[in-house]
Amino acid sequence: MRIALTRPPTDALAQCALTFRTREPIDLQLALLQHRAYEATLEALGCTLIRLPPAPHLPDAVFVEDTAVVLEGIAVIARPGIASRRAETTDVAGALAPYRPLHAIEAPGTLEGGDVIVWDHTVMVGRSTRTNDDGIAQLERFVASAGYRLRTVDVAGCLHLRTAACLVAEHTVLVNPDWVDTRAFHELEIINVDPAEPWAANALRIGGTVVHAAGRERTRQILERRGIAVRPVPNTELEKAEAGVTCCSLVFETDRR
Repeated sequence: MRIALTRPPTDALAQCALTFRTREPIDLQLALLQHRAYEATLEALGCTLIRLPPAPHLPDAVFVEDTAVVLEGIAVIARPGIASRRAETTDVAGALAPYRPLHAIEAPGTLEGGDVIVWDHTVMVGRSTRTNDDGIAQLERFVASAGYRLRTVDVAGCLHLRTAACLVAEHTVLVNPDWVDTRAFHELEIINVDPAEPWAANALRIGGTVVHAAGRERTRQILERRGIAVRPVPNTELEKAEAGVTCCSLVFETDRR
C-alpha cells in the first residue's frame, strides 16, 4: 500500500517563511482548491491519503515533506532550519509511528526533508540554507543502520535540493544545473530542465507517473519525449510560498493496513 501524508493550508500561509522569493498575496481559497486537486491526483495514482488536521498556528505546516525522511526500514523526524517550523514535526511523528521505527535529528543539527533524494540504497542530501553539516552527520548514522549510504551535495540559488533535482524515472533525474552540481548524479541519467523554466526540476514520481506543476510546458514536453508520463497539477498559490509539488506530501510504501 502506498500512503501519502498531507495537511491543508490555512490562513496562516500568508506568513510563510520565504528565502528566495519575494512575498506576494496568496489567494487562500484558490490554494485550498489547488491542494484538493493535488490530493485527488495522489489518490488517482494509487495513494491512500492520511490527512493531518489543519495547523493555523503554523504557517508552513502544509509542506509536510520537510518534516521527515521515510526510508524502507526507518523514518527520521527532521529538525527544520527555522524555529517557526519545528513544532510541525509532532503531528507527523505521531502519524508515522505506526509504520516505521522513528529517529530524530537533534540540536544543533538541522535537516529538512526537501533536501533529500533517495534511489536504490543511496541517500543524497543537499547542504542548503535549511540543512547543516551536523544534521547531515546525524542522518548518515541513522541511514547507515538501515543499509543506506549517504552522499552530500551543495545547493545554491534555491531553497532545497528537491527544488533543483528530482527523480523522474528509476535511474533518471530531472535537474536545474544552475542550482546543483550534476556530477553528484553521475550514475543516473540526467535530464536538464528547459532554461526558461528554472523551477521546473521539482517533480513527484509516483509509480510510473510524474506529478509536475502545470505551466512548465517546455520541461513537460522534454519529459514526455523521453517516454515519461506527466500529470500536471495547478500550483500557482503554493508556489508563492516557495513550494513545489513534492512539498505537500510524504509518500511511502507499507505492508501495514
